[in-house]
Amino acid sequence: MATEPRFTKQGTTPQSDGTPHPEGARDPEGSSPPEGSTPPEGAPHPVDEKLPALKMATTGLQHVAAMYAGVVAPPLIVGAAVGLSAKELTFLTGACLFTAGLATFLQTLGIWNIGARLPFVNGVTFAGVAPMLAVVDSTKDKDDALPIIFGAVIVAGLLGFVAAPFFSKMVRFFPPVVTGTVITLIGISLMPVAFGWMQGPNPAADDYGSTKYLSLAGITLVIVLLLRRFTRGFVKQIAVLLGLVIGTLVAIPFDVTDFGPVADADVVGFPTPFHFGAPQFAAAAIVSLCVVMVVSMTESTADMLALGEIVDRPADEKTIAAGLRADTLGSAVSPLFNGFMCSAFAQNIGLVAMTRIRSRYVVATGGGFLVLMGLCPMAASLIAVVPRPVLGGAGVVLFGSVAASGIQTLVKAGLEKDNNVLIVAVSLAVGLIPISAPEFYHAFPETAKIILDSGISTGCVAAVVLNLLFNHTGRGGEDDEVTAPMEPGGEIAEQRTHSAPAGPSAAGVH
Repeated sequence: MATEPRFTKQGTTPQSDGTPHPEGARDPEGSSPPEGSTPPEGAPHPVDEKLPALKMATTGLQHVAAMYAGVVAPPLIVGAAVGLSAKELTFLTGACLFTAGLATFLQTLGIWNIGARLPFVNGVTFAGVAPMLAVVDSTKDKDDALPIIFGAVIVAGLLGFVAAPFFSKMVRFFPPVVTGTVITLIGISLMPVAFGWMQGPNPAADDYGSTKYLSLAGITLVIVLLLRRFTRGFVKQIAVLLGLVIGTLVAIPFDVTDFGPVADADVVGFPTPFHFGAPQFAAAAIVSLCVVMVVSMTESTADMLALGEIVDRPADEKTIAAGLRADTLGSAVSPLFNGFMCSAFAQNIGLVAMTRIRSRYVVATGGGFLVLMGLCPMAASLIAVVPRPVLGGAGVVLFGSVAASGIQTLVKAGLEKDNNVLIVAVSLAVGLIPISAPEFYHAFPETAKIILDSGISTGCVAAVVLNLLFNHTGRGGEDDEVTAPMEPGGEIAEQRTHSAPAGPSAAGVH
């Protein structure tokens, strides 16, 4: 899953009879599409259309630009936690670009019953970052951290592949109240990473958290915000990427930009299989990443449903199962080439809605560019040049947007119901324990702490269990609606109103 920012298509809700709006009902901007947008009889569906080579290349690059920052952020976070050198960090970043391209091929072009065959971009999911960091923290020998992560991702991917057709029938157990809570936790859990980056590259250094570093982070954040506010179209889509570039240039006079990784990188290279060692299989890490796989599959399902409406090819159960097979198989293969778990990137769905270019071959072309970038270490090394404070400034927007998208999902979850309020409240509290009280589970065994120290995993489990308890057992969610669920004393006031005699004293309690 790409627990990245979510986009929804305006005007693609079902009609009163339950069927989706026909193509041309509304475009992403809310107006009618251009005349002739419906293909003539016998012509290929826009999803299957092959555009001229130049247009295919430019629009494919636009998809890469929209998702590039999201792909490279997880390997940067995990690689830094492991303590990789700049050269190894470049290798890990290139491997993730390469495997994202392969997963995108699998999703857009498809083989057998694998692949949704929609303009669907796949890349490293943010949902796995926090659990992977928990694995790193709990591993005594950091050289074993990546092999343990890769082993867990392989097992989670294979189990997800087997479960895909069954999962496509069980999405009702993962309603917006669950997915929204988890997405919110993903964004909140990653914010401390951005704050750490903002303070500098080395926590042990005397200048860690100095005005110089915080100023660079603030400048980058302001640049991204200004680009998002005052630009449009393609430039607005790549505001984070442009913010990283401009922030890096601004940082040069401060002597915090190191171009060494680019000078040392090879022009051509290949992500050698098992470069960081053969995969290791630790039970606690596997359980933790399997939880992430469930979250990722849930998000991918929601993204397929949204994208199907946008491109006027509604995703049915068969399409969802095929898409989930591509997600999970891509994730299982990814560690062979030193990559992480893959999932859908929702920001690219927004790009499809904005440009109205629906061809899956355009996205496949973007996947080709990702593969080429993965085979060019010099291109992958460019991100290693970006100073940590600059990454931190952009990370505030990137990670904050993930949390905001979770809140948007929760808005649709029916929070006017007491049951859902309790589900969100308790699940968020459980998920925030590792952030707000890092030593809370200090007395637990190390294997258990791998799962418990991941707020994403514990919050997701809590949300699923509570949703089953409150909305699928007993009265099945027949709870009373409340207009102000967090209003203190409201329930007491209601009881007093019904039990006390009428009069000024009874009416004054609220």
